[in-house]
Amino acid sequence: MYKPGDTHEPVERVELGVLSWTEELRRVAMAVSKKDRSPAANRQRLFYLLQWTTDARGFGVTVNKGRDPESAEELWSLDRALSKPPRFVSDEDRVILGLLWSERSFDTGLRAFGLGPVHGSEVLRLMAETGRLCRRDDFSSLTLAVARPAALSWRINEQGRRVPLLTPEPGGCLVVPLPAPWYIDLDRRLIGPLQVDGNPAVVARLFSLPPLSATAAALVGEALSEPARELPSAAETASVNLRSIVADPVPVLRLQTLNTHGNRSWREYAATFSGGAFDVALPVFRYADVEVKPDDTRDFSILASGEMVRIERKRAREAQLMDESAACGLEKVPGYVLQTFGRPPDNAYGLALESHWSPFMHDELPRLRRAGWQVEFADDFRHRQLEVEAWDADLVESENGWFDLDMGIFVEGERLPLAPLLATLFRRDARWLDVSLLAEIADDDMIELVTPSGQRVRAPAWRLKPLAATLIDLFDGFSGGTTLRLSRFDAPRLAELNDDRRWQFRGQRDVLALADQLSAAQGIAHIDPPAGLGLELRHYQTEGVAWLQFLRAQNLSGILADDMGLGKTAQTLAHLLLEKEGGRLDRPALIVLPTSLIFNWKNEAARFAPGLSILSLHGPERKSRFAEIAQHDVVLTTYPLLWRDAGQLTKHRYHLLILDEAQTVKNARSQGAEVVRKITTRHRLCLTGTPLENHLGELWSQFDFLLPGFLGSNQNFTKYWRTPIEKQDDGQRRELLSRRLRPFILRRKKEEVARELPPKTIIVRKVELAGSQRDLYETVRVAMDEKVRVEIASKGFNRSQIVILDALLKLRQVCCDPRLVKAKAAQKVRERAKLDLLMTMLPEQVEEGRRILLFSQFTSMLALIERELKLAGIGYVLLTGDTRDREEQIDRFQGGDVPVFLISLKTGGVGLNLTAADTVIHYDPWWNPAVENQATDRAHRLGQDKPVFVYKLIVAGSIEEKILALQERKAALAASILTADSSVRAKFGSEDIAALFAPLPH
Repeated sequence: MYKPGDTHEPVERVELGVLSWTEELRRVAMAVSKKDRSPAANRQRLFYLLQWTTDARGFGVTVNKGRDPESAEELWSLDRALSKPPRFVSDEDRVILGLLWSERSFDTGLRAFGLGPVHGSEVLRLMAETGRLCRRDDFSSLTLAVARPAALSWRINEQGRRVPLLTPEPGGCLVVPLPAPWYIDLDRRLIGPLQVDGNPAVVARLFSLPPLSATAAALVGEALSEPARELPSAAETASVNLRSIVADPVPVLRLQTLNTHGNRSWREYAATFSGGAFDVALPVFRYADVEVKPDDTRDFSILASGEMVRIERKRAREAQLMDESAACGLEKVPGYVLQTFGRPPDNAYGLALESHWSPFMHDELPRLRRAGWQVEFADDFRHRQLEVEAWDADLVESENGWFDLDMGIFVEGERLPLAPLLATLFRRDARWLDVSLLAEIADDDMIELVTPSGQRVRAPAWRLKPLAATLIDLFDGFSGGTTLRLSRFDAPRLAELNDDRRWQFRGQRDVLALADQLSAAQGIAHIDPPAGLGLELRHYQTEGVAWLQFLRAQNLSGILADDMGLGKTAQTLAHLLLEKEGGRLDRPALIVLPTSLIFNWKNEAARFAPGLSILSLHGPERKSRFAEIAQHDVVLTTYPLLWRDAGQLTKHRYHLLILDEAQTVKNARSQGAEVVRKITTRHRLCLTGTPLENHLGELWSQFDFLLPGFLGSNQNFTKYWRTPIEKQDDGQRRELLSRRLRPFILRRKKEEVARELPPKTIIVRKVELAGSQRDLYETVRVAMDEKVRVEIASKGFNRSQIVILDALLKLRQVCCDPRLVKAKAAQKVRERAKLDLLMTMLPEQVEEGRRILLFSQFTSMLALIERELKLAGIGYVLLTGDTRDREEQIDRFQGGDVPVFLISLKTGGVGLNLTAADTVIHYDPWWNPAVENQATDRAHRLGQDKPVFVYKLIVAGSIEEKILALQERKAALAASILTADSSVRAKFGSEDIAALFAPLPH
């Protein structure tokens, strides 16, 4: 409220409009005003206190309850007073409170209600009619009086802008600047409406405008069709033309979800006092750069810049568009319904039920778009049905063989994590977690995913069903987050999802390669038995050993579940021998078995694997042998003794832990089962012909030992696997579990096997450099590494190949024998590790009757070996590029005159048939493994009737071992090595060179 001459003016635009329910309230007010309002003196009543404020509206109204206005207490919960009115709230009060509540966003900042533009005049009249409208300063009541005239003029404020000014007659009154203004006569304690000459609607519009510039004030005078005659024009700007907009209206529908703290009943919405989300549609008509609301009857608008424009409204078209929206179910929401924390929109439209929004979005919204409506969505709108633009997945390795699978969808350029959306869907619709019901969902069904912000995303079922079917158990136990946690053992399942139509998959190359290997686990490539194995393995046993070797190489574990009698013990011994001969059995292997099998294991190990040193911890004397554990290849103990000797057994670290007759630990809570889980080992293996005797819990127990976490906790496994399979006969889950476990169980029946053993075994024998030879290797390595780096830095990689090849050659020569290096320091070195190894092997093999082919690419190395053979008295023949009597050398060897044939790789690698040999030794590795294979094939070819053993002598940690590792790890590199040229780039890249010059391990 302001006095004449006051400098405060409205700072925001007030729009005109009357809600349809006002007339009804007025009739109710008039009816109740006729009642006797002379309550007893001691009865509590409501009092309405006007208080002067410094905000834009000038005053506020507080509602108090009490016996008199001075002692009354403020009433805060108007919503409760409206819904459940106490006795002191009369019917006329309810009307007033409803009007105040509907425009409560017009607060004054002093816990008072402001009078809004729609109901302000009406509520003043009703409060005055009660006789309980009082002044806040002295609690005196205000009496409703007759209307008074007022003069209209411009007032210039401190910023030099024009604001309309009303001057009541007589003067000295306060003016309430509502669209229909009121006065307050303080001296006489009267309140009443003001009458202004001219069109009342025109005058009301003036007070809805912000402060105007002189130009805008002149334009207002021109724009108003019936200006008040007292309102002066600005002559100096009267000639300025008003911009007019002539355009077709563009209907815009803005969809928004309001955050309310309580709603009144409306249509089929029940009254809520705790509030919540309320969805609305806010229609506007856009004329060029100006927007108008459907209920706005004005033909002009003031823009934010202060510019005033005239709009030629096409009301018939607007009415037609609003009819179309009504036909789609949109209705005007009365202002009193919505109780928001800010000012609720006065052009809100809604649907009769919240459940109607989903069909409205699917069916009606497209119809409105076709009719010309533009649709805009607020970020918080809950029912928007978005389409998925792209699908992708990231597979990120975390730790200990686990991966985080982050599946995502792109919606309007934003990536949303898919896992929580699917988890919410699966909880909402149980069909997705029941594989038998999953098939009933049609592939072309559109499935609605709900984002955390309440947005709806539509996705076809055919994209989601493979996820549910393949990862069903992960969603069963999904506990939140944005990713699914998978073991590397789940690689076969990930491979099933690798569909370019469905996903842009990243980070899965290595995992999917493992998946291919796991999926084909029972058809793993052939591997030859170990040299020290004292029996001929049948073909299926060889495949079993290859499978065990594959698991070890991939750091996996498994169950060898062959039928009894098919030789699980023999396959395991062969596996252990391969580990020892490969230099990997640097820790003992611990085998736990039933007491009755102790003798069988000791006997078969002695017969078939004499190269393995066996320690049997059985009987009372075992306690005196605990200190020998680390000195043996294999340690045998029994299940009954396992928990008793746990303190001694767990002191050591093992290369392999094997449970024979593993079903013995089917009770995961048994003492023995707890001990085996505490033993530190690189690899784990179960042997059993009956991995599942009674129930799936036995299988879980074994896998909890083999691959901890792979099948989840025992509780979750029982809930999501055992119960559905065993009690509900869920065939789909049975098949899913079978597919998941298949790569880790090798199961063969007796009737399935009947082929013979392949006749070739490849054995890599490693030796370490020591003493002066090791120092020489490090000296050459450091010197050549520096030389290569300088050369590459100055000339580039391609132009440095000669220097690189020379450096690599010198390192390989040091590995073979220091005397091959043409340097005085090298000639003084007395250690010859590889030659010593060879001369340890050859006498034993010759004594065993072996016929040996020995290859080297260095003829000078063959000369050094030749000298050693003479000293050892071992007969030999020699074939190099200098050999003149080639056929004689071949005949002598084939005829059995000598046991050893020394051959240079280049000369004797092809064109020879030496089937008399049963042993091939590659003294030094060649860049091209195909050349080595061709040399090996001199003995391993048609006509050979004996198993052939192939030895590769390698210096551990040296360039030789790194070459072999690079060949195995890099398929592209291996392919390029198959060429027989001297190009360094064909063998290694610049990054590989650095690895080749790495120091020897300590």
